[in-house]
Amino acid sequence: MKLCIVTETYPPEVNGVAMTLHRITTELERAGHEVRIVRPRQSSEAQNASYTNETIVSGLPLPGYDGLRFGLPCRHKLRTLWEVDRPDIIYVATEGPLGQSAIRAAGDGAIPVVSGFHTNFHEYMKHYKLPILANMVQGFLRDTHNKTRRTFAPSQDVIDRLEAMGITDTRLLGRGVDTALFSPEKRAAALRQRWGVGEDGLVALFVSRLAAEKNIPLAAEAFQRVRALVPSAACVFVGDGPERAKLEKAHPDFIFAGMQQGEDLARHYASADLFIFPSVTETFGNVVTEALASGLATLAYDYAAPRRFIRNGENGFLADFDKREAFLQALECALERRASWPAIRAEARKTAESLGWEGIVRKFVADLEAARDEPQGV
Repeated sequence: MKLCIVTETYPPEVNGVAMTLHRITTELERAGHEVRIVRPRQSSEAQNASYTNETIVSGLPLPGYDGLRFGLPCRHKLRTLWEVDRPDIIYVATEGPLGQSAIRAAGDGAIPVVSGFHTNFHEYMKHYKLPILANMVQGFLRDTHNKTRRTFAPSQDVIDRLEAMGITDTRLLGRGVDTALFSPEKRAAALRQRWGVGEDGLVALFVSRLAAEKNIPLAAEAFQRVRALVPSAACVFVGDGPERAKLEKAHPDFIFAGMQQGEDLARHYASADLFIFPSVTETFGNVVTEALASGLATLAYDYAAPRRFIRNGENGFLADFDKREAFLQALECALERRASWPAIRAEARKTAESLGWEGIVRKFVADLEAARDEPQGV
């Protein structure tokens, strides 16, 4: 099968959507499928940079996200590209101007097109003090996705919300985790020493973009609660973003490791003990499965990836969705059960070992082939 993936975000960007799409692409190519990526050029890339099997289009900076860009409308360019190199099907992964152009250009060429729902943009509005726009964004998302033959989402609760919004023909596109990269074996005593903690000490970790939609104030409050109950604990933020400067100023006792990638990121995970993740806007939450694979005791809200993979008290800890007090109470419960963490962490790793990408991508291919073969207009 020849597939074209159109996305506003892809490596060298570092975020959950970019890394997920790259992993899916790698698995598709490994299975013998041909994949072409269409994406905007990022600010870190040279203007004349070119890449095998990637078409680079113009972009502009995304407001509020320094270093990220969105693709400009390019319907004619895409139509010309696909006249010369026609794909069997197009997967539009993001709903921005580039994605809109791709849906229209696919229609011009009568090429089957499906879409992915990777980001809860409508739920971001309240975190950026724009709740009045939430309904408008929902309408935009509904109209966009219903122009495609399928909409793929990463968890059943997201699918349920999409269907409640009026988005039809939804399908599950799950997520795997790289258990070779993210592993308890990457634990580094030297890194823990740098954080001021010995082998028997406690390191609480948060990994994500430091942005408003990630519920950063509750993460900081949870860290403070950890320090109140275990004064010798180290509390580590891994990630960068618009909230970092304010957070560092308010909490000089926390450790800010910045953005980490690859082996360095794996060492940061594995060198911690407790993963704290209070975000309420995830469509999945890749960091949760990465923490499980790294053998951490993980605390998160009961939805998306945590709901699917965490068994409360057995391989991690869950709190009732979007309830601050419940989250902090679950944190205290987790700390009270610290003696049972070795068994919980072993179960977390065992859970992650069942989350391979191969089966997920195989099902994705079957769904794409079914969409491709549908009569036009169905």
